[in-house]
Amino acid sequence: MTVTQPARPAPAAPGRVPFPTVDEVSLHCTDPVEPETVHIELHFPGRFEPERLRTALAEAARRHPRFQQRKAASRWWHRRYQWQVTPEADVDPVTFLPAGPGVLEAARQRTMTDCPPLDAAPPVRIEAVETGDGGTVLMTTVNHTAMDGPSCLRVLATAAEVYAGGAPQAAASAGGTSPARTGPKAATAPPAPPPPVADAGRPGPARPARIAGDTASSGSPGTGNGLLLLDLPAPRRTSYGATVNDQLLVATCLTAARWNRAHGARTAPVRITMPVDNRARESAEMLIGNGTRLTEVGFGAGERADAEALTGGEAPDRAAVERLLRATMARTQTLKSEPSHPLGLYGVLLTAPVLPVGVRGVLARALRSAAAPLMSTTLLSNIGRIVYPLDFGAAGRPTAVWFSAPARMPRGLAITAASTAGRLHLAVRYSRALLDHAAAVRIGELMQQGLAACAEDAGDQA
Repeated sequence: MTVTQPARPAPAAPGRVPFPTVDEVSLHCTDPVEPETVHIELHFPGRFEPERLRTALAEAARRHPRFQQRKAASRWWHRRYQWQVTPEADVDPVTFLPAGPGVLEAARQRTMTDCPPLDAAPPVRIEAVETGDGGTVLMTTVNHTAMDGPSCLRVLATAAEVYAGGAPQAAASAGGTSPARTGPKAATAPPAPPPPVADAGRPGPARPARIAGDTASSGSPGTGNGLLLLDLPAPRRTSYGATVNDQLLVATCLTAARWNRAHGARTAPVRITMPVDNRARESAEMLIGNGTRLTEVGFGAGERADAEALTGGEAPDRAAVERLLRATMARTQTLKSEPSHPLGLYGVLLTAPVLPVGVRGVLARALRSAAAPLMSTTLLSNIGRIVYPLDFGAAGRPTAVWFSAPARMPRGLAITAASTAGRLHLAVRYSRALLDHAAAVRIGELMQQGLAACAEDAGDQA
């Protein structure tokens, strides 16, 4: 399945914008136990001036009106949901928190549990958390029904321009945009058969692998999402052209396959949902909202012969990984160039203004539940190299930038990557119903092992 988010339709009335397909389906399928939040975490070396930051953000919202929107009041019998673009914020989105024990961790946890409401503009919360070393972390929480991470980052980049003096900031590099916008194992457990690792084309109808659950360290499944952040060296494009995005896809596939083998999970193809963002992020006219399309990259029968080499040893065989990388390069190029439609035919039918929104909501939730067994194994979102300086004057430029996407069941695992200052900032977000923190740490170790297997030795790059 391939999904795209089209440009938002023209306003139906002054200040009103009908919900696009993806926004409506997201609203219908919200779950308070696992909120649809996007987490953005930017670390700065210096301090911010509170009123100056608020003023800069207000000016950025003026330049990007769709940032400052709320869901218009509606009833179940209405034919459309609508966004209402507001001239002023309904709530102050910025809060300053002094440094203290556990303050940063608590703010990070709120990004997992406390979703900004849609009925107050903007549907975004920014907590400026001071750190003990004189720095500041901007902990941003976005309601994903209203917009995605790149949209919010574009607004923050405009706020940085205003905060630092108003001069437009050039992108960090002309080519900085990524192509993709994109419990312990029992000692006596018998090894599972090697899972298949990649197929030769579009994902087929076979049920994909599920990430094996592991909450042994915590004792029982929990609720909501957890988060693990990793700071790694940024990978390099290989001599034969495998991009960082290709390497992340292969590392994610290897992680799922090796994790499932260690846990005795059933043999099944690995399928990865990958957002692709074709918006011109450097442009001040970038579409604000949910502007990515979702593609699925299938891994399975095509590399069955290499399954043992990829998953059987202590580390993946590097020659087999290179073959998988080369196959993935061709596969992703094809997927990224294909036209697609928002959520396919069923998405169009579900959001057509024929039935009332209340009835469409019941149908959307029923269809999502019925289709759950066919959902992809996991989601990999590669934001890519941060193309904005994000220079906030005396507060400095960010030394680290993390994003994380929701990790709702049945996937239960979402991996998001962003790079800045020569570092790869990887977020492993997981459903506590599926994994506990110790399991997430092991998932992170497998991702690092997979990325290392994708990298070339210095001699290979000569």
